[in-house]
Amino acid sequence: MEKSATIAEVRHLSGQVWVSGQVQPDQLPGLREAGFAWLVNHRPDGEEAGQPTAAALGRAAEALGFAVFTAPVRGLPDPTAIAATRDALAGAGDGKILMFCRSGMRSTAAWAMVQCEDGADPVPVRAAAAAAGYDLSRLPL
Repeated sequence: MEKSATIAEVRHLSGQVWVSGQVQPDQLPGLREAGFAWLVNHRPDGEEAGQPTAAALGRAAEALGFAVFTAPVRGLPDPTAIAATRDALAGAGDGKILMFCRSGMRSTAAWAMVQCEDGADPVPVRAAAAAAGYDLSRLPL
């Protein structure tokens, strides 16, 4: 997908999982139209001036029919964020999932950690992340 004024720039990781930087409330309708049904917010509130709060973004997303998971990550994803990411991935079924943080890196790391904890080989996981533009070579998988 290409970046436009109405939809976030999203990058495909695998299957129904996509990642992006910060999602804005005015991008939600375009994301819904693009088939996204689940949002996983890995961004802590207050990282940057003008950033929507998780609660405000969650309310706007839920009003459009999104399922919303909030799992703030500072640095490496902790066990709570990994568990929330795993729950979102498991609960989505065939629905398209968009995970986001400021740049998409923490979301990609959380996804990769879930994949590897669940038995995936780190080599193709890192390759999928690299294809989406994220270097996980230093992430302990």
